[in-house]
Formats: sequence, C-alpha cells, structure tokens
Amino acid sequence: MGVDDKNSDSHTVSEAVVEKQNLDYDAESHVQVHTEGKLQRHLKNRHIAMISIGGVIGTGLFLGTATSLQNGGPVGLLLGYGIVGTVCYSVMISLGEMVAFLPLPGGHIKLAERFVDPAFSFTMGWNYWYNWTIILPAELSAAAVLINFWNKSINNAVWITMCLVVVITINMFGAGVYGECEFIFASIKVITITGLIILGIVLDLGGGPNHDRIGFRYWKNPGPFVQYDGIGGAKGQFLGWFAVLTQAAFSFIGTEIVAIAAGEAKNPRRNLPKAIKRVYVRILLFYIGGVTIIGLLVPSSDPSLGITSDAAGSPFVIAIKHAGIKGLPSVINAALLTSAWSAASSDLYTSSRALYGLALVGNAPKIFKKVTKNGLPIVSLLTCAAFSTLAYMGITAGSGKVFNWFVNMTSIAGLMTWFGITVTYVRFYKGMQLQGISRKSLPYAHVLQPYAAWYAMFMCLLICFFSGWAVFLRGKWATDTFVTNYIPLALFPILYVGAKLYFRTPMVRPEDMDFVTGLKEIEEDSYDEPPPRNWVERAWQWLM
Repeated sequence: MGVDDKNSDSHTVSEAVVEKQNLDYDAESHVQVHTEGKLQRHLKNRHIAMISIGGVIGTGLFLGTATSLQNGGPVGLLLGYGIVGTVCYSVMISLGEMVAFLPLPGGHIKLAERFVDPAFSFTMGWNYWYNWTIILPAELSAAAVLINFWNKSINNAVWITMCLVVVITINMFGAGVYGECEFIFASIKVITITGLIILGIVLDLGGGPNHDRIGFRYWKNPGPFVQYDGIGGAKGQFLGWFAVLTQAAFSFIGTEIVAIAAGEAKNPRRNLPKAIKRVYVRILLFYIGGVTIIGLLVPSSDPSLGITSDAAGSPFVIAIKHAGIKGLPSVINAALLTSAWSAASSDLYTSSRALYGLALVGNAPKIFKKVTKNGLPIVSLLTCAAFSTLAYMGITAGSGKVFNWFVNMTSIAGLMTWFGITVTYVRFYKGMQLQGISRKSLPYAHVLQPYAAWYAMFMCLLICFFSGWAVFLRGKWATDTFVTNYIPLALFPILYVGAKLYFRTPMVRPEDMDFVTGLKEIEEDSYDEPPPRNWVERAWQWLM
C-alpha cells in the first residue's frame, strides 16, 4: 500500500480512526486531540528536545568513563566512544526517518509489525520491555549509593523508597509532567557537563589553583593506549580499545526512547525530526568533548579510577582534586543524583509505554491497553512500577551480586534493540523503493541511508558477539560473566523463532507494507508553529 493509493484506501484509514470519536481542544496548539482510550499528545517541542538529550547524558559519562580510561588509555577511550557514537547516530537517523513519518504509539515495536512481521515485533517488544524494566531498580540502587556519599549511617532502603516515590509520582501525573521534570533534570545535566568541560579546559591550560599546565602530558606518559591485562604490543592495545568499545556502547543506549515518546509528542512531524537532527551535536559536544577532556586531565594509571561508584570515582572529580579545588565533589554528586532520578523516571516511562505498545499489537494481554481519560496507560505503568521493588535486592551483598547479573544482561538487550531498529529500517527502505514512494515526501530523510543502517546493524552484532571476550583470556574464565553477556544475545533469536512458530505469519512483503494507516490522524496532529516575535523567541525556537 503506497502513499499514491491514499484516496483509494480512505475507507481503511477511516476504519483505523473510527474509534476516535471524542475530541478535546488543545488551547496551546489550536488543534483537536484524541482522548478516548488512546495516549494523548502532551509532550511539547522542548520536552522532546530535552528527552533526546537526557537519553544521551547519564551516569555512564560521569562515572563509567573511569573504567574505560583504565582499560583503553586516553586515545583508546576517545576512539572507542567515537566509533560507538557513529553507531548511535546511524541508529538514530534510521529511527528518525520512520518515526517522523509514522509517529505511532509503541514506536519501533509497532513499526516492526508493519515492516518486518508480528514475530519480530513480539521479540523486539519483550526484549525492550525487559531491558527498561530491569534497569529501573538499578538506577534506584545507584541513587542510594550516590546519597551514601554524604550519609552512610541510614539504611539504603530508606533512600530507595524515597527515590521510588518520586519516580512513580512523576509518572502517575502523565506524559506532560514527566516531560516537564525531564526538561528540568536534563537541563541540570547539560549545565553540569558543559561546566565540567569548560573547567577541564581551564585546568588543562594551567588555570587551576596549582597552575600546573598539563597539556597532552598523559598522552605521552603513561601513553595513549593501555596494554590490556599486561598483553604486549598491538594486540594488548587493540584489546584495551575493544574493552572501551563494549563499555561505551552501554553508555549510549537510551537515545532511542524518543521513538517511544513519539505517540505522545505534540506536532510530531516538526518536533521529532528536529530532535533527531541534533543528536550528532550532543554526541560530539557532550560525549566526545567529555572523554577528550577526561583523557587530558587524568592519567590512565591513576589508582583512584574505578574504585568507588559515587562521585569520588568520577574522572572529573579526580581531576578537580588533583588541581586542588575543594567543595566541587558534593556539587557533582548532587548532579549525578538528579541524573539517576532522571534515568529512573525515563526507565519507568519507557517500560510502561513499551508494555502498552505490546498490548496494542496483541503481543501482551489486553488489560495493558487500558488508558485513563487523561491518556495514562495506568495498568502498564503500575505493573512496571511493581518491578522497581527489585531495587531492595541490592541492600544485601549476596543478592546484590545476583541483581548485577540482571543489570549486565540489559546492556546486551539494549544493543539488540538497536539491531532490531536497523533491521526494521532496511525493510522500511525496501518497501518504499518497491512501492515507488519518493524519499523526498518524508518529513526527515538522510543522505547516508541505507548504508548507515547496514553499518549499525553489523556493529551491534559485532559488539554483542564479542562482549564477553575477556573471559576467554588465559586464567580469566568467569561463568557468571559469560552467562550474563551471552544469554540475552541467544534469547533474541529464541524469542523470534518461538513467536514465528506460534503466530505462523509470513514476513510482510515489501509490496504489501502499509504506509497509509494512521497518516490522516498524524496529519491532523501536525500544525505550523507560530513565527517568533523577537530575537529571544527565535533563539529559543532554534535551540528547542
């Protein structure tokens, strides 16, 4: 079904929207919005912009880079994050073309059903739901650890409960309140990382209290690369770089949540492409800029790297201490705490919408489709919130170790989500070609396609396949590491084959792909932004 067949298929489109009889008036956008039994478009352009930023900046940048620097050295760290940044960008432009054209509830889960087959949608949906449901309690545990930086005398269960109440409350108020909170949290993260990068440049040039001009000193000694596990020559340096590659991939996962938000975004055909177009700026400025500064300020042999999971273990804090600046670690820890809260809130939002999306396509019980009159998928939200109580497992050391295995597994699940998005895009691209739909008709199209999608697909599989390579080094075998790295990788094809046998549906042929259903509704939700009245509004519109 092509776009050219739109008139002949108006009856099909009418059937798709016949449920939407009750309409409300949105005073801000001056358009009608659908409210009966469906998600509502409450997320404004600034919310979408900040959600796309918030998906990139996390504790991985502030804390995870310590281990990466230790394993790869400053140049290995920079190259690792640079390569994964290109993979992330390739995934996002693939996703961007699809969700800007069809911003449907369920995001890439729903798109997989249209352009691949129901079994692939089933696999992607449950993989994605698992990923974000299990990572939620991990973020709550991380928040408790960060609070321990100031107070270790109170049981972590108190801090976990406090954070859990905040996260659930934010989400219970719906997408609008979630968007506002994410806007505030993400703004704090952006200000923090920008401030740290500027401070890092000043310290590197000798502007700190000790006036030590560092320059590229640590690129020379201890050197640009680390010999991983003492393995000499190019092999040891390559393994060190690949260790960074695996860890960097885990830091970038989450940028795709803007697709899940597509079904609740106002004016999606304007706001989603704008957010996705600027992903590369955020990757370059925050991640590449951040790791470059870290590599300049902290030697890869520094004994403080990776010894704690609070602000004291951050390469930025280590650099600040070396420079003789006092007081800033507490400020950075507070920023890290808001980062963990932001991530936990996004985890609950994403997992609940993923479960709703699964129910929408018939891959989960119908009860999860229940939506309040304000557009909140209440049953899905409460179900996902119940899993957050797993955070209490981390209070005792033994169960905490078991819990960390689950956390490790979510990282591979995230990469397999990226793989699934690129597969869906390749099918989407082929369908457009065979149905004669011009790419010029898309709200957003990228010149690198479809090559970027194929590149990302290959790299995701490569990183997943070699994610547990360290256990194969002599004397380094660890059964738990092997299992937690490779079970999620094996689970993806197992879920797909099982769903394929159950549904017994063929893969959607490119000539039969549905590019029409839902378009009329999406076009109704699109409108022209009012022109800016002054330079302040022009600057704000450009930024957001």
